[in-house]
Amino acid sequence: MHVSFYHYDLEMAHPFKISRSIHTVQPTFIVALSQDGYTGYGEATQNRYYKVTPENLQAGLEAITPEIEKYPFTTPEDFYDRLLYPKLQNFRFLMAAIDEAANDLYGKLLAKPLWQIWNYKVDNLPLSTYTIAIDEIDTMKEKLREKPWPVYKIKLGTEHDIEIVKSLRDISDKPFRIDANTAWTVEQSIENSIILKELGVEFIEQPLPYDQYNKMRTVKAQSVLPVIADESVRTETDIMKCAESFDGVNIKLVKAGGITPARRMLNQARLLGMKTMIGCMTESSIGISAAAQLLPLCDYADLDGAILLKKDIAKGTVLDNGKVILPETGGTGAELLI
Repeated sequence: MHVSFYHYDLEMAHPFKISRSIHTVQPTFIVALSQDGYTGYGEATQNRYYKVTPENLQAGLEAITPEIEKYPFTTPEDFYDRLLYPKLQNFRFLMAAIDEAANDLYGKLLAKPLWQIWNYKVDNLPLSTYTIAIDEIDTMKEKLREKPWPVYKIKLGTEHDIEIVKSLRDISDKPFRIDANTAWTVEQSIENSIILKELGVEFIEQPLPYDQYNKMRTVKAQSVLPVIADESVRTETDIMKCAESFDGVNIKLVKAGGITPARRMLNQARLLGMKTMIGCMTESSIGISAAAQLLPLCDYADLDGAILLKKDIAKGTVLDNGKVILPETGGTGAELLI
């Protein structure tokens, strides 16, 4: 197996602001694994919250490349359990990019999409949300006008969150899903849930800081809307911690460490009776196509990362007015365009 990598700066179509940060350019790191004339791709984007940069991703990849290139590749699961996890369990963004590439390569070698290898049904996939990032209210309203969509994710975490949602309701009657990105208190979460339910909101994502599981139990018990974990669910061991504090989990490949652990996490959450969601970190179609393979395990999807970019660097999974269309080519179906 041969290892290569690429850096890109992905320009956002609009400034992307959440409660704790804003960016207009999303640096990303692409891992490519090649064998027998086929190449699999994986992706990890820069994330200051998790202290991830293209530079430390590259350094980590270069350190493990000799072991990857001499490893006798058979299946992605064996590759993950025997090499990636023991070496990179504390650097999950890098582990995710490599694991995605390994899964993509495996499917390409077999000439089958991953969902087909796993015997998943893809005829009833959940619609993906389109994200409206924090901005001036008039600008957020204009984004809704600009992008008619069947379901929206609305980023909140301001001093006028309820005013935002009420104003956006003037533009769209479609379902809203709210993401507070850890910005609320227990009291705000409970009080806001009552008003937001009346405004047609389906659920609230990550209202409290990631480690406040005990306080989230209070929110879960008293909120009139379901609460979904994001920052609180990173690894496989977090699923059990979230089971008593949240109604569901939003799994992102870069946090989980790739397709292999994310698949296990979604199955575990389903066994515990939790709602499941697959999300993204404004990746290109490389990362989105990898995450989309897990949609048959999910109740909800937030896979709009590539369409939030001014220009994609890849092709693969397509979003058509919320409908997620999976490629029928091998692996994740992703290919670099530049």
